Amino acid sequence: MTQREHIKNGKLFTDMGEGLPEERLKGKELVYDFNLTRPSEKDRRQVLAKELFGSYGEKCWIEPPLHLCYGSNTFIGDHFYANTNLTILDDTTVTIGNRVLLGPNVTICTVGHPVDPELRATGQMYAFPVVIEDGVWIGSGVIINPGVTIGKNSVIGAGSIVTKDIPPHVIAVGNPCRILREITEEDKMYYYKNRKV
Repeated sequence: MTQREHIKNGKLFTDMGEGLPEERLKGKELVYDFNLTRPSEKDRRQVLAKELFGSYGEKCWIEPPLHLCYGSNTFIGDHFYANTNLTILDDTTVTIGNRVLLGPNVTICTVGHPVDPELRATGQMYAFPVVIEDGVWIGSGVIINPGVTIGKNSVIGAGSIVTKDIPPHVIAVGNPCRILREITEEDKMYYYKNRKV
């Protein structure tokens, strides 16, 4: 089995052969160019993003700086917004739906290492896909761990660490991230605490 097959099947792998270092380097070069654009060079950033990501939808905006492993393993829908310091460790696929909003300093990790120190010392790791469905809002400083799916229209509170799947239409917060409550009709009347729309 190749290392790419190991990655695809969630098995331990090393990323130092089969063209993986070259793919990472290509992504890092594109990210470097993206991060060095001037604030006025929005068209250049769009061109670079379309080359960098596996797919990049319409009317998307990412605030530099951006940090990625590959880029080519990340697939982004339409009307996506990410604030500064987005980090995506995309050793396997990251799928982001339409109308997803990310606050500053969000980290999405598909990769991890074995807990056993001797096994970890061999350089092996594992990767599991991350899915962020349509309409999700992820607050500042959130960390999303390998294998997580965040359901449609859910909100993840700032500073949360998401270690397991979050269902659709809920607000989830904390470390580890837990469901706080469902999103209800009342949320259409109040946009923040007791402030009416």
